[in-house]
Amino acid sequence: MSQIIDGKATAAAIKAEIAEEVKQIVARGGKQPHLAAVLVGHDGGSETYVKNKVLACEACGFKSTLLRYEDDITEEELLECVDRLNRNGDVDGFIVQLPLPKHIDEQKIIEAIDPRKDVDGFHPQNVGRMAIGLPCFISATPLGILTLLQRYNIKTSGKKCVILGRSNIVGKPMAQLMMQKQHGDATVTVCHSRSATLKEECRQADIIIAAIGQPEFVTADMVKPGAVVIDVGTTRVPDPSRKSGYRLTGDVKFDEVAPLCSFITPVPGGVGPMTICSLMKNTLLAAKCHNG
Repeated sequence: MSQIIDGKATAAAIKAEIAEEVKQIVARGGKQPHLAAVLVGHDGGSETYVKNKVLACEACGFKSTLLRYEDDITEEELLECVDRLNRNGDVDGFIVQLPLPKHIDEQKIIEAIDPRKDVDGFHPQNVGRMAIGLPCFISATPLGILTLLQRYNIKTSGKKCVILGRSNIVGKPMAQLMMQKQHGDATVTVCHSRSATLKEECRQADIIIAAIGQPEFVTADMVKPGAVVIDVGTTRVPDPSRKSGYRLTGDVKFDEVAPLCSFITPVPGGVGPMTICSLMKNTLLAAKCHNG
């Protein structure tokens, strides 16, 4: 029977470790780490994420600032906000919550963020440094997945790892990290919606990281016995029996896949809490760099 990878408990343990370190930094006269978040509009998912990030800051002993704007903010106004945060000496790191309204060029906003404060790890400078194995901010979801694999002592070196999805936020950075010697040290295959041999590739995998964004895409016939399955998907599926009217569903058909696996992450409670926890790790790293 598979072991469930508990992202919620792991994240709570890491936040407690961070809080302890922050206490020591402040006791030595250092500055309390400060994370700022910019939220544009009223997207339900974004609201929830940002609320959870603010709560995580409290748990870690960080100072947090939330800057809210309506979705009619101009691109120029948002760029000015980014510039102010870049120049604010008290802010160690900040994030601009995506997605942004259609009239704003997301890439332009990302590139305007000072790479030393880019705790989301989306700036091309951080992405490039990550790709060649230099110190950088690793984007939160891939860092969270790496952390889970390490904490559960899951061997990745020399293993065959299949990544489903090629997004800039998860698929691509995950592939880079899993093949790097100092991180995954695995043999990596990236599959996506156009891959002709997707099922065959998955069946040979020791580790499957599903980030394709299609609910219950990975079925039992795609998983070999003993595989490790990491489910990054979170799709809201209508469910009239729930008070909210929906339930969160992953990219993996959990009930039929779980009995085959050695380890599997649930949705919710798997990769999700680790993403926010990684953002806290990056903010602490930024604060330490600024503290010198």
